[in-house]
Amino acid sequence: MSRLTHVTSGRYSPPAARRELVADSADGARLHVEVHGDEGAPAVVLAHGWTCSTAFWAAQVRDLAATHRVIAYDQRGHGRSPAARVHSTTALADDLVAVLGATLAPGERAVVAGHSMGGMTIMAAAGRPEFAEHAAAALLCSTGSSRLVAEAQVLPVRAGRARTRVTGAVLGSRAPLGPVTPVARKILKYATMGPGSAPDKVEACARIVHACPTGVRHAWSKVLAGLDLDAAVARLAVPTAVIGGTADRLTPIVHARRLAAALPNCVGLTELTGMGHMTPVEAPEAVTRAVRELTELYLHTTEKEKTP
Repeated sequence: MSRLTHVTSGRYSPPAARRELVADSADGARLHVEVHGDEGAPAVVLAHGWTCSTAFWAAQVRDLAATHRVIAYDQRGHGRSPAARVHSTTALADDLVAVLGATLAPGERAVVAGHSMGGMTIMAAAGRPEFAEHAAAALLCSTGSSRLVAEAQVLPVRAGRARTRVTGAVLGSRAPLGPVTPVARKILKYATMGPGSAPDKVEACARIVHACPTGVRHAWSKVLAGLDLDAAVARLAVPTAVIGGTADRLTPIVHARRLAAALPNCVGLTELTGMGHMTPVEAPEAVTRAVRELTELYLHTTEKEKTP
């Protein structure tokens, strides 16, 4: 059981893709990509966060694929994407534009949604012409642009240098997470989820997070510890909605509020009371609804404008 990379039944079990492909990034990294739904449907692109995989979006894929073409990919080193030598926000941006180019026709647009590191991926890519070509709108879930370690609240002590130092050491630990046990579930729930999270949601997240290779987890933790995408936020000009959980210990709600204030075209901030960091799993209906609203408001309008 400990080797399962995701749950295999229920709402959080990932559905089979209509097709799979590999997108080649700028440095040769190969990215596993899944496409769900009809080819002619409005497109949605999903970028998961640190230590996760495409399986993290199972609930959104299930709900959206009936009416949308849902494109999900594994970040380098995660899920079914092989580990790569380079770990940086530039690489994250390279990977996203590679996926957009591999799955969308020239000029075709999509709503791009990112959770945690996936949201940072969107910020990092915001100034790219390929992103401007393909992104109609964006959704940032449980993410931030800087000061991640300093403002994390996984340790129940007063903010300051000591907490920042210890938090960095904990998040950047090279220790393997080991099997998914009752103790491991409790630790993961405390650090990443709201106190009211149901056991099936905790189990789904634990299976995914514990499947992330230790070396990959550590390498990306170093990138997140030094993250500074504040300037990139100003380049994210497409209509962008922000979602955050009020009980998020990894990216506290202050990050969502700061993003909403800094974005040049913020179209809404949703604060989910009592929810933690794993909002697509903890509050799947709210996240799916936000994606639907963005497609209805901006993607359909954009496509109609292109029709003679």
